[in-house]
Amino acid sequence: MPSSIQPIQLGVFAVIFVGVALVGVFALHWRKAESLNNLDEWGLGGRNFGGIITWFLLGGDLYTAYTFIAVPALVYGVGQLGFFTVPYTIVLYPFAFVVMPRLWSAAHRHGYVTPADFVRGRYGSNLLALVIAVTGIISVIPYVALQLYGIRVVFTAMGLASTSFGTALPLGLAFAILAIYTFNSGLRAPALTAFLKDGLIYAVVIVAVIYIPLRIGGYAPVFNAASRAMASKPASAKAAFITPPAAYSPYATLAFGSALALFMYPHNVTGVLAAKTRNTVRRNMAALPAYTLLLGFIALLGYMAYAVGIHVSNNNLALPRLFQVMFPDWFVGIAFAAIGIGALVPAAIMAIAAANLFSRNIWLAYVNRDSSARVQTWLAKIVSVCIAALALVFILSIKTTFILNFQLLGGVWILQTFPAIVFGLYTRWFHRWSLVLAWAAGIGTGTAMAASNAFASSVYAVHLGPLQFSAYAGLIALAVNILVLLVLDPLVKLAHLPAGVDETRADDYEADRSPAESAAPRPAAAGPEAA
Repeated sequence: MPSSIQPIQLGVFAVIFVGVALVGVFALHWRKAESLNNLDEWGLGGRNFGGIITWFLLGGDLYTAYTFIAVPALVYGVGQLGFFTVPYTIVLYPFAFVVMPRLWSAAHRHGYVTPADFVRGRYGSNLLALVIAVTGIISVIPYVALQLYGIRVVFTAMGLASTSFGTALPLGLAFAILAIYTFNSGLRAPALTAFLKDGLIYAVVIVAVIYIPLRIGGYAPVFNAASRAMASKPASAKAAFITPPAAYSPYATLAFGSALALFMYPHNVTGVLAAKTRNTVRRNMAALPAYTLLLGFIALLGYMAYAVGIHVSNNNLALPRLFQVMFPDWFVGIAFAAIGIGALVPAAIMAIAAANLFSRNIWLAYVNRDSSARVQTWLAKIVSVCIAALALVFILSIKTTFILNFQLLGGVWILQTFPAIVFGLYTRWFHRWSLVLAWAAGIGTGTAMAASNAFASSVYAVHLGPLQFSAYAGLIALAVNILVLLVLDPLVKLAHLPAGVDETRADDYEADRSPAESAAPRPAAAGPEAA
């Protein structure tokens, strides 16, 4: 990597990054509401985003700076296993097409701001809502940290690590921009700047996957070089150009488990709830697979690094180094700015989502139930800055390996919210205490499996007598979660523990509602009514 600052790359990066951030800071004037002092406006953008805005917002939320860095790095490091991200997004959108419109309808009807709000309303349980909220907040924090890590990789590539202040000062400036950007404009900031972020990334990737092969003689040299590189790696690296049979189970379970988990993250739910109508959500789930094609192109960049002779000790530097070798400095600056903005947009949404959870499901539920909408919003603004600050502390004081491992564990944990949220969208059959105990079983199992791997991998080797296989720890923990739920639920009901009151009704899950209808009170439905 460069041992000195690359002035042209840094200059182009700074101009584009700061310019886009300023657009976000002034986004509060875009579709300006009478007041941003309520979470519907600050935290959900007024729940009024149409199809195009929602498409870019969700794309900006799902495909982050760390995706841009980590996917090519994983392909560069282990080969074909890194392509699991492509089938997992193929599985993801049909699942979300079916499930997310139901969540949108219930949230729009009852004014829910977070997934934990829905759980509280569905099961009449502040405790169940609390565990969903805490799981979401803890899972999001390392995700925000990884966005800052993506920016740090770019700073390192531009030579800032060689300066006396290293990358700490520019990371601090990036944090300040993120904090102001989020605090000032709420969800409107990432929604507006997602257009620019996705446009830049699409342009950079399309140019790269056309130009680089043209420079080196096509895709045959790319795949030949990658095949030789994978074959030369030691067995301990578990790298392969073609996935071996032993890796089928990890590959499939990682793809399937990740697909189930992704829309359990609160920031992705936030993007859904900001949509104007139920059909907006459905149309977006049908159109978002266009990003899967982009993701496949991004993954190929990991193989291209071998074809042009890139050798780095840190796999995360493979993509930046590839661009620096193949493109002029001005274009490298644009590519690095795309990565930086690709960190800013999702990090803001993640901080907003975590802040909404704290304000609604911790503060309002347990500290002050009489807090006004204005107090809830200002508290959320302050917490969003604290989330970003905590992520910065992670980056500056904790080894990156630990942050990566924490993020892997966060994925295992967030998947344990699946039964309470997804099952709740279709049935009220399960008792709230059964769901809490099953959640605890899943969290405990997933954490224990990750700890047995020294938190270095989310794939766990299962030994059940003669049956031996490896699978995604989050999916195994979810299976334990569901098994415990099925076993305990009849016992909890036999014990006659009080069931919460369900404030939703069956038709809440099926149709759009006008704001007037949403505000109109209705009697709560009691008992295990199926929706």
